[in-house]
Amino acid sequence: MDTFFGLLAGNTLTRLVFFPAIAAVPLLFLVKAPARAAKIYVLIASLVELAFAIFYLATHLGADGGFALVHDAPLTWIASYGIKYDLAMDGISMPLVLLGIFLLPLVILGSWKGIHDHWPLFGVSLLLLTTGVLGALLAYDLFVFYVFWEVMLVPMYLLIGIWGGERKIYAAVKFFLYTMAGSLLMLVAILWMAWTFQKLNGGVWSFAYDDMLRLNLPEHQQIWLFAAFALTFAIKVPMFPFHTWLPDAHVEAPTGGSVILAGILLKLGTYGFLRFALPLFPHASVVARPLLLTLAIVGILYGALVAWVQVDMKKLVAYSSIAHLGFVMLGLLAADIVAWQGSLLQMVNHGLSTGALFLLVGMLYDRRHTKKFDEFGGLAKVMPVFAFFLVFSSLASVGLPALNGFVGEFMILTGSFRTLGWPVAVATFGVVLAAIYLLKMIQLTIWGPITKEENKKLSDLSFREVAALVPLCVLMLWIGVAPNAFLQPSRQALEDVLTQYKQRIEEPDVREASLRPEATVVAAVSAKATEAGR
Repeated sequence: MDTFFGLLAGNTLTRLVFFPAIAAVPLLFLVKAPARAAKIYVLIASLVELAFAIFYLATHLGADGGFALVHDAPLTWIASYGIKYDLAMDGISMPLVLLGIFLLPLVILGSWKGIHDHWPLFGVSLLLLTTGVLGALLAYDLFVFYVFWEVMLVPMYLLIGIWGGERKIYAAVKFFLYTMAGSLLMLVAILWMAWTFQKLNGGVWSFAYDDMLRLNLPEHQQIWLFAAFALTFAIKVPMFPFHTWLPDAHVEAPTGGSVILAGILLKLGTYGFLRFALPLFPHASVVARPLLLTLAIVGILYGALVAWVQVDMKKLVAYSSIAHLGFVMLGLLAADIVAWQGSLLQMVNHGLSTGALFLLVGMLYDRRHTKKFDEFGGLAKVMPVFAFFLVFSSLASVGLPALNGFVGEFMILTGSFRTLGWPVAVATFGVVLAAIYLLKMIQLTIWGPITKEENKKLSDLSFREVAALVPLCVLMLWIGVAPNAFLQPSRQALEDVLTQYKQRIEEPDVREASLRPEATVVAAVSAKATEAGR
């Protein structure tokens, strides 16, 4: 398997990343194919991808439920600059990879009737977007990470710009400009780090993640580099005040685009902080912590309050994402193992519950072609199945005990309070506000009398729509009742990253950049010391 095609043929991460892109190729030659044929083809491709992911997990999950770091064989890409095609997955990236793959067939089922034009190209965009997301989550070379980060941008731009609502061009361009502006700064930072590494490494270049971790940089240099990475990821999360692109993108995107955007794309921002910004620049992250903590808490309260006053169902769910991901950032900034586990779990939880809510909004829009609250009311009388799923998903999002949201938020708040103190108490009001705006949505949508004649003849959810929602609800309940099955795979990876992060925070600042010893050298020295001690 020392070639790309050899990796592609095996049970590898390469197959997981590139199978969706390969499956998209025939659709490019079938742009005039019947919509039904394209739908079935894309659905089958997504289910095959899901089967590959389940098989990969089954063959690599430890007997104790843990998930150790696994690599594909690295392949040299641009030898003169030390750039390698290198994919790896550990307990941190694994849950998000599975989430992204899991959501794909559900998005296709949820978009079955909502998308009317150019279905083959819609399928191509979804499949290419999946490749971009998975590549960014699995890249173990910073240059490769950047390439996949940019690959994500184009399919999402097309999803909004072609199949979006009335202001789709405005929303798509805004999304593109915000994301591109941040990522260009990150590229400059990555290039500077690789240039610094080669100066310290005898002129040998590298963009490898492990080599970047070896850089021991002065605090003033870390601050500038951290700012570039943090701005990129803060836009993607999005954190206040870089959030203004998100409501427009969500409202104008088709249902499938909103589910993918909320379900996995936003998590690339929080994942970026956990994987890159905090471990690579530990001293700078401590300096920036008060500012980021303030922005996270403001985002929690601001997102919740703005969601509360919305008159549009989809906008309410969109602003709720700002609040929920503010909690994720709060947990990451706490630098506590319980808070970090809660944050990672909450990334998955948000993808499930908010993904379900966006699907439900889309299903209602397909029937009434409006998302305004004053057009609804009393829908439980004519759509009891819809009402059940709306209540279930909303309560999961609120954090009702025995559902997934409770576990994640409880761990974040408990772990964060141990290290951050009173600011966490302020953030807790966000939980109360979440209950207010989501219960408001339920009240105005499904309870009370039917006030619009058009609503009296609405059809309830079809078997296809139920099939898209049931897997999400099963996981919401499963995580809420038995969370350890979802916490165990990531525990060791998070502990390792947190231990190294805390050790480096305690190291004194250096005057000049230097290289730490390679991990293999450190391990060998430690082993010799242990042997001598015996």
